[in-house]
Amino acid sequence: MTLPYGRRPETVLVKITDYGGMVGWGEAVDPAAAGPLERALPALIGLDWEHPSELGDVPGGAAGDMACWDLWGRMNGVPLSHALGGSRTSLIATVRLTADRSLESMVARVNRHVCAGYGHVTLDVHPGWDVEPLRAVRAAYPGLAIAVDGHGAYTEIAQLEALDAYGVVAIERPFKDLLTSADLQDRVSAAVAVEVARVSELDEAVSLNAGRALLLRPAKFGSLGAVRRAHDRAVEAGWDIVCAGGLGAGLARAATVAVASLPGCTLPSDVAEPPRSAQVVLPPVGASGGVVAVPLTQPGLGHTVDEERVRRMARASFRV
Repeated sequence: MTLPYGRRPETVLVKITDYGGMVGWGEAVDPAAAGPLERALPALIGLDWEHPSELGDVPGGAAGDMACWDLWGRMNGVPLSHALGGSRTSLIATVRLTADRSLESMVARVNRHVCAGYGHVTLDVHPGWDVEPLRAVRAAYPGLAIAVDGHGAYTEIAQLEALDAYGVVAIERPFKDLLTSADLQDRVSAAVAVEVARVSELDEAVSLNAGRALLLRPAKFGSLGAVRRAHDRAVEAGWDIVCAGGLGAGLARAATVAVASLPGCTLPSDVAEPPRSAQVVLPPVGASGGVVAVPLTQPGLGHTVDEERVRRMARASFRV
């Protein structure tokens, strides 16, 4: 499905139907997922299961797994947040802001979100675009909670040590390796947030003291059961968690909201609303005053899919 925004403006939706006609929906915010999904999803047909946690590695990866959890929730009248063990009814959201063409433009974007009620922003940084934008935003908003995300682009600790002076809450994904992240955590007061794709990798990060926070992206783990285990491991280690995920067409974001309702997700989560022009869910995933409500009045993902809108936006489809 083609989206009206983004550098890679495509997403893949999965719809599964049980023998009684009940449906569940999933989403992979990755245009490359279509081929693997088409090959893998037939393995779901005829599987006998009572709870999605029994499936392990679901054919179709995170999107297929999400659809199974949504189906189970709808069948049993349980919101996904409660199925996973979430307890929050609302979430403090952060807004993730990419690098801009000028400092003035960056500060103006932050201003728009602050005026909309957001009290936390996450700035994407990279070597050459880090200290100056952070200094400009901090000067404009001395009390604003700010995190930075390095996307693994750094190689020198000193480059990131300088950011700590501006009172950042967290430094996300500073390096590609855990050992250097551990060295950075020893030198800064901000929490270093590492991103992993397996619980075993999180075990290694904890053993190395590679940070004090986990950047938890549900799609990375392939299943919501694995996401829950990673959450529990981080809590056991005394780590904070920031939950994040792709914008997509609203379904992936809805799943991220459910995960972020877990008790260990203590840092503001990247659950700000996708552009409404791209969403196929009703009601749309939305924020009010920088706060996102966890949907509890509808089971499963908590949203109805506008299938007519899906058909209009679809670039291709297949059935198995």
